Amino acid sequence: MNLSKRLRTSIAATGLALLLAGCAVGPDFQRPPAPDVQGYTAKPLPAKTAAADVPGGQAQAFKPGADIPAQWWTLFHSKTLNALIERALKANPDLQAAQASLRQARENVYAGEGTLMPSIDAKGSVTRQKTTGSQYGRPGSAGSLYTLYNASVDVSYGIDLFGYDRRLLESLESQADVQRFQLEAAYLTLTSNVVTTAVQEASLRAQIAATEEIIASEQRQQDILQQQYDAGAVSLNDVLAQRTTVAQSQATLPPLQKQLASVQNQLAALAGNFPGQGHGEAFDLSGLQLPAELPVSLPSKLVAQRPDIRAAEAQLHDASAKVGVATAAMLPELTLSGSYGTVGTRAADLFTPGSEIWNLGAGLLQPIFRGGTLLHQRRAAVAGYDKAAAQYRSAVLNAFRDVADTLRALESDADALAAQTRAEQAAADSLDLAKEQFKVGAISYLALLNAQKAYEQARIGLVQAQATRYADTAALFQSLGGGWWNRNDDAGTGVQNTADSD
Repeated sequence: MNLSKRLRTSIAATGLALLLAGCAVGPDFQRPPAPDVQGYTAKPLPAKTAAADVPGGQAQAFKPGADIPAQWWTLFHSKTLNALIERALKANPDLQAAQASLRQARENVYAGEGTLMPSIDAKGSVTRQKTTGSQYGRPGSAGSLYTLYNASVDVSYGIDLFGYDRRLLESLESQADVQRFQLEAAYLTLTSNVVTTAVQEASLRAQIAATEEIIASEQRQQDILQQQYDAGAVSLNDVLAQRTTVAQSQATLPPLQKQLASVQNQLAALAGNFPGQGHGEAFDLSGLQLPAELPVSLPSKLVAQRPDIRAAEAQLHDASAKVGVATAAMLPELTLSGSYGTVGTRAADLFTPGSEIWNLGAGLLQPIFRGGTLLHQRRAAVAGYDKAAAQYRSAVLNAFRDVADTLRALESDADALAAQTRAEQAAADSLDLAKEQFKVGAISYLALLNAQKAYEQARIGLVQAQATRYADTAALFQSLGGGWWNRNDDAGTGVQNTADSD
């Protein structure tokens, strides 16, 4: 057979093999459909929340179907907050670790793509040999001493008859998708944590300021009581009781200051700084603006927007591909191989006429008996798929629960702040009246003490209610996915995002 005829035969065989390679066993992954639900809560949401005449008390309107901006935290209109998040996105080590994990997964995909291509290796060797006549059935005859030079190119190609390599590559691609959405989850968690921790710092600062004002007022009342005692108008018990009240109020400051220091250290760590380096400027509730409109994604879109759901979907895809891998491992494997080279006893003879050598071959492997290993590996892969499917359903249920909880929390937060505002105003008026009545002896000191305690609790409760509205607003953006699909790339990795991509 001349060379041209051999070449045509090889091409035909390769074409047939490629045609056969179009078959891939195992399930073809189908993206789970969105849940057939129309809303997040059992009862319809109001058009707007309640309003209160205090900072952070404005009404918020729910906007069903509205989209979430990529940088949703800018809706709080705080330059300090924006700057801190920008620093955190550049320096947070957890986010950097997630970015590295994604790069690693993608390189594994690129490496896996090589299994679909032929393997070509160049070889060269030189061997010094000595033979004797005994090796050729001639005992006693003289042997020979010579050097053998060899240069060749080896080619091998595993025909992916039943899609083993393609399913394996599909698994690697799915694992890369898992890492991609885990990166998005890390990005969302980081930005949400910065916002909520900044709100917590602002709340603690406001509570400390309110407590210090309360202490100052109680100390002034203590001075008045002391003067009245010196004049014989009140008893020593009243003076001692007021001193106790002042001391009790002062005792609430160290725990608040301790919490503030811890929160400041947490903010520094989120920004990639050590505690001693701090995180920059202080946060104050008056420096934050409550978003007036709250986008509420359609339930049908939530499964495409939540990074944790997309990661669970990618894990389900990975499990599906592994069923195909395990199935293909039970079926025949076909390998084509060939080699072309030259051989000679001198280096100069390697490329002379008559020195060429070549071979073509094909190998077929069909597992017959493996002690049940392949069968049980496939059954394990199917069980893994069932597990991933259940975990996906759990992720979807938890996501819808998160959104429902946050929506109801925002409604309740507004009602609570309105009620707390009224309570704080009433307690302040009651305390002012009690002070005037006590001066003229119209009420007992016990009545004044009760008024002081009521105002102290109402003032701190008002600050906490204000902060809760900011924190739960951030929680809503987080529960709806954070708008990552509106960024140009996924968390700085340079890959375009889309919430609707498969």
